[in-house]
Amino acid sequence: MGDQTSAKFSSLGAIIQEFNVDGQNIVQGFATKDLYEKHNSPWFGANIGRVANRIKDGIIRNLNGREYQLEINDPPNALHGGSRGWGRCEFDGPTVLSRNGKDTLLYTYRSPHGEAGYPGTVELRVFYTASEEMAAGKTVSVLNIEYEAELVGDECEETVINLTNHSYFNIGGGATTEGTIAKLATQEYLPLEGGIPRGSIEPYPSNVTGEFTFGPHNQFDDVFVMEREIARVPLDTRGQPLKLLAEFQHPDSRLQLQVHSTEPAFQFYTGQGIDVPAVDGNPSRGPFAGFCIEPSRFVNAINEPAWRHTVVLKKGARYGSQIVYKAWRDPR
Repeated sequence: MGDQTSAKFSSLGAIIQEFNVDGQNIVQGFATKDLYEKHNSPWFGANIGRVANRIKDGIIRNLNGREYQLEINDPPNALHGGSRGWGRCEFDGPTVLSRNGKDTLLYTYRSPHGEAGYPGTVELRVFYTASEEMAAGKTVSVLNIEYEAELVGDECEETVINLTNHSYFNIGGGATTEGTIAKLATQEYLPLEGGIPRGSIEPYPSNVTGEFTFGPHNQFDDVFVMEREIARVPLDTRGQPLKLLAEFQHPDSRLQLQVHSTEPAFQFYTGQGIDVPAVDGNPSRGPFAGFCIEPSRFVNAINEPAWRHTVVLKKGARYGSQIVYKAWRDPR
């Protein structure tokens, strides 16, 4: 399907199985749906919902005038929509569309009221557009993800949504990301206690807006802030400018990766918890086999009065966001 051949997807979780750049797949994954179902504990390539990242104590407070108790799958918190979150659900699709003059694949999922403890029936749409563009004489592989969600049932007046993609990148091609050079677009982050932000935005204690490397002696699992004025962030961020969140390069492969998004924050995770066995021809993947950039709203936003407007989806409204990956190989 044209440029879509540079990327491969699964109907399970609308997972990104491959993102190929100059013949090299730069995301971690598995060859078959069965292997994802059995071994994808790291959430390779999955679209995460209803709520990405953590909700404190697994409790949604003051939604539809009540509290909702969720599964505690990352004690003491709820994580990534639960152990059977959207990244582990079967989507419908793909449907081939034309959007903005390009071929696009649409995956949809209808989440019933009460699924994983969340209120309201929600319809999720994930649009993938893979393309190529020329920049400074280089061929750049582009993968655009667009999320759209609506509360379509009559069970309640509002629910909570916070979506991201959980792809793990490895642009060096080795067993780990060793040697990868990173650079983030912001020095500001949300310090965490037990995976939950304390509430204050602070400067990260080391310089991340200049080039640095990461690994066993420089690990990250932190929330970085792109938009300090959170009151300005709408429920549908697709009308906001795309912002460069982070860029990476590897001297051996000469591959470069940029992650752009309309979202106000992102989690940078260096993959120290990866533990996947070798199965059916797929190699084992251990700590630092890939790194994640997870654009999203602020963690635990539903329980923070100043942040919750960015994640509360009411009837008649629409949640939306956009993530764009750009990657290329530098000439010798």
